[in-house]
Amino acid sequence: MSQQASTTVRTRIAPSPTGFLHLGTARTALYSWAYARHHGGQFVLRIEDTDVARSTQDSVEQILASMKWLGLEYDEGPIYQMQRLERYQAVVDQLIAEGKAYRCYCTPEQLESMKAAQDARGEKRRYDGTWRPEAGKELPAVPEGVQPVVRFKNPVDGDVTWNDLVKGPITINNREIDDLIIVRPDGVPTYNFAVVVDDWDMSITHVFRGDEHINNTPWQINIFHALGAKLPVFGHLPIILGDDGQKLSKRRGAVSVTAYEDDGYLPEAMLNYLSRLGWSHGDDELFSSEQMVSWFDGTHLSKSPSQWDPAKLEWVNGQYIKQIDEARLASLVSAQLAKRGIQAEAAQLQPMCALFKDRCATTVALADWLSMYFAAVTPSAEELTAHVTDTVKPALTALADKFAGIEWHKATIQAAIKEVIGAHALKMPQLAIPVRVLVCGRAQTPSLDAVLELFSKEKVIERLRGA
Repeated sequence: MSQQASTTVRTRIAPSPTGFLHLGTARTALYSWAYARHHGGQFVLRIEDTDVARSTQDSVEQILASMKWLGLEYDEGPIYQMQRLERYQAVVDQLIAEGKAYRCYCTPEQLESMKAAQDARGEKRRYDGTWRPEAGKELPAVPEGVQPVVRFKNPVDGDVTWNDLVKGPITINNREIDDLIIVRPDGVPTYNFAVVVDDWDMSITHVFRGDEHINNTPWQINIFHALGAKLPVFGHLPIILGDDGQKLSKRRGAVSVTAYEDDGYLPEAMLNYLSRLGWSHGDDELFSSEQMVSWFDGTHLSKSPSQWDPAKLEWVNGQYIKQIDEARLASLVSAQLAKRGIQAEAAQLQPMCALFKDRCATTVALADWLSMYFAAVTPSAEELTAHVTDTVKPALTALADKFAGIEWHKATIQAAIKEVIGAHALKMPQLAIPVRVLVCGRAQTPSLDAVLELFSKEKVIERLRGA
């Protein structure tokens, strides 16, 4: 069996719009995109929306938004399967005319009875071929009022073998699979049929997808052969496990890609982290998308499941926060503050971001810090009791008075603090911590003079006098 060879690599991602873009699908999209870019090929976005009952426009929009946020630009698409029904029907008619597919009139009740009998005999559940045409076989009379399905006439002998890009050689005997339904009674094609026609029509050369699709691949390969179409190269990626060791999925507490955007993660950090969940380049932990594209040649893909590690993702994001252009960082933090009803210009936020970014792993954490510059702070009763004591209150009043008469920059702020410390026979922490509690709402901050410089002088004095 020869797999498809082409001068132009073409990959695709084909999510189903029955929910948000799952993190596993995002990783598959990343690998497909990187492989196409590495080889100077094309990357296609296809929306597999034939599950009409569960597909929604909201899900489509979330998928598109996730792809845009991640920066996974596609060369073609989005292509919607439900807009291709005429094409699927034409291919079905061709297969029926060639004796490679047939109409099956079994009712749901008959199929359930068939399964029950097989269970009773201890046999594997499979379609028994009632309506499968064979030489010399007389088929039942077509029943009235039953809308048929169309089944693919799967070979009964031989093996299906392919050399998987991730798993290596895989062989499944044709007797392990039966005659697949390829068109439902309503005329809508099933996944395994539509995906073959799509990949054939779109000249897809390489298919990356989750290894839950391995059992679908023999059917798809047989349909490719029946159509006389060249096979793509398949690469089945191991699952991603959640914190509980179970598969991370839409039904098991997975979080959408866009939720991570809302939570203050950077797309380049997410791509970096996702790429390492099943692929590696030596010991490199941090690298750009451009570097990944230059390295991602389809090798070094893991055969084992990966574990989603929120702490590791946070660490990776923190590294990117430290390196990001401060104008862009300030813009992102401005958007986070706006969600809290705080309007702050990015230009005003830049020096604040520069001061606090080393302490923060997300833009949400940065917004938590910077909100003290724009909104009232509420120190905890415990910290007020512990630090703003009767002993230090006269020094706080003196510091407020001293601040009122100085030019407002870091050097003069520091000089004023030292002068008050000396006049009241205090040590630096005895005054600095109460100032932090009153002005910032917390006992620990970066260098106090640098923090205070970014407040207006009036606001600092007001909060100190509030003691």
